[in-house]
Amino acid sequence: MTSHQNTQTMKPATAAKKLGVYLPATPAEFQEGVVSRAELNELQTNPPQWLQDLRRNGPHPRPVVAARLGVSIAGLARGGVTEALTTEQIEALREDNPEWLEKERATQAEVRKEAARLKEKKAQQQD
Repeated sequence: MTSHQNTQTMKPATAAKKLGVYLPATPAEFQEGVVSRAELNELQTNPPQWLQDLRRNGPHPRPVVAARLGVSIAGLARGGVTEALTTEQIEALREDNPEWLEKERATQAEVRKEAARLKEKKAQQQD
């Protein structure tokens, strides 16, 4: 008895999220098809030019924008950033350093500090 393995596929939105790119900026054939696990692995290990360009120049999805600015996704929303941004727009925000960005970076730093404190406390309790 032979068992054949079904090819695992995902929606383009899921694949774009895993690749860290903004789906509407991807080529039409990517948006309209399904992506197999093997195709996703190939895209990750050997990205085509369009994927390299998107990762370098954007537009970037909000999680990538938030990470590049050092804030949370909620912090982006509080700052009025609800759309995907290009690398150039992200750099302009960094240079302008608006008050909301400074505040959100400070908030994010506090969140990370508290998370580290809790992790350390938990580790000490396990000892």
